[in-house]
Amino acid sequence: MGILSFILFLFVAAACAWIADYLVPGAIPGGFFVAVIFGIIGAWIGVSLVGPVGPNLAGVSLVPTILGSAILVFLVSFLGKQFARR
Repeated sequence: MGILSFILFLFVAAACAWIADYLVPGAIPGGFFVAVIFGIIGAWIGVSLVGPVGPNLAGVSLVPTILGSAILVFLVSFLGKQFARR
């Protein structure tokens, strides 16, 4: 994997995390770099749950990445609200 492929991977992962952020109630707490982290972790979660299905862009399976990122955004926003109430 070259540096250009890696950068493209990061942008696609961030875009999937932003799409998941719009689909799920809650918000990604941060900017672009946090969205990249959510996208990478979401890709791992989604591919672990569903497998590499759907379209693939820059080594990222889009459907599982969006699904995994949506799960992660929901969990982080839910846990953030629970800890904020204490």
